[in-house]
Amino acid sequence: MDVVSNRHEIYAKLDHERISGRKIGLIPTMGALHAGHISLVKKSREVCDVSVATIFVNPSQFGPKEDFSRYPRTLESDLEKLEKAGTDFVFVPDSHSIYPPGFSTYVEPPAVALKWDGEFRPGHFRGVTTVVLKLFQLIPATVTFFGRKDFQQCAVIRRMVEDLNVPIRIEICPTVREADGLAMSSRNRYLSQPERQQSLGLWHALQGANDLISSGKRNVDEIQKAMKQILSDHSIERIDYAAIVDEETLEPLTTIEKTAVILLAAHVGSTRLIDNLLIEV
Repeated sequence: MDVVSNRHEIYAKLDHERISGRKIGLIPTMGALHAGHISLVKKSREVCDVSVATIFVNPSQFGPKEDFSRYPRTLESDLEKLEKAGTDFVFVPDSHSIYPPGFSTYVEPPAVALKWDGEFRPGHFRGVTTVVLKLFQLIPATVTFFGRKDFQQCAVIRRMVEDLNVPIRIEICPTVREADGLAMSSRNRYLSQPERQQSLGLWHALQGANDLISSGKRNVDEIQKAMKQILSDHSIERIDYAAIVDEETLEPLTTIEKTAVILLAAHVGSTRLIDNLLIEV
C-alpha cells in the first residue's frame, strides 16, 4: 500500500494508472475508520483495478460550535485497516495542501442541500462540496464510493457531479449496522455505554415507521409523530428532524405514494447522530 501526502505526487501516480487503462476507485473519508468504510474499499476492489482512500478531517464542513478539534484522529489504526482490506493508495494531505494560504474559492451547494442538515449545520455542505470536488480534481478516479448512511450528503454530491459535469460515477453503498441495528459512525465512539443503548432509539424509530407504512399507513404527519414518540421513549428529546421526504429532491411529503426516505437527526448526550431508511411502497 502506497501512502502519499503530496498532492502532486498522488495525481501523477494515479494519472499514470488512468492512462494505462486501469479503472480507479476512490473512497473519501475523514478517518476514524470502521467496518462501513472498509465495506466501501471492498466494493471498490470488486469493480475497480486500483483502489485509493483519502483521509482528511475537513475543517470547512464543521461549524464553529461543532466537534472539529475533538473529531477522532486514528491514522495508524486507519492505515492498518486499509492495508488489510487491500487498498492500493492512501492520500493523507495536510490542511495546507487542500486549503493553501489565501484560499477563498468555495462550491455553492445545490438546492438539495438547503433543508435538513443544511438548516441545522449552516455552511456544512459548502465545505463538503468544496473538499469533494477538490479530491475529484486531485485523484482522477473512475468511480467514487459513499455510504448511504449520509443520505443527504450522497444526494448533494450526486447533484454537484451532474450539475458541474464532473466525469466520475457515484456509487452509493448500503449502510453498515451493528448487530443491534445502530448505524456505524465514527462519532459512535463518543457515546458512553448508557448513551450507546439510548442511541438505539433512532433505529427503533425507523423500524417503527417502517412497520406503520407496511401496515398501510400513508399519512406522513401521523408516522412522524409516532417516530418522535419512540425517540422520546428512549429519552431522546433533542430531535433536529424526523422527516419523510422525496427520494430525489428530499422535499417533505404529506402522504407516501411512492419510494420515499425517512431522515433522522437527533442528539444523544453531546453526540449528534443521523440515520435514514429507504421506504419502497
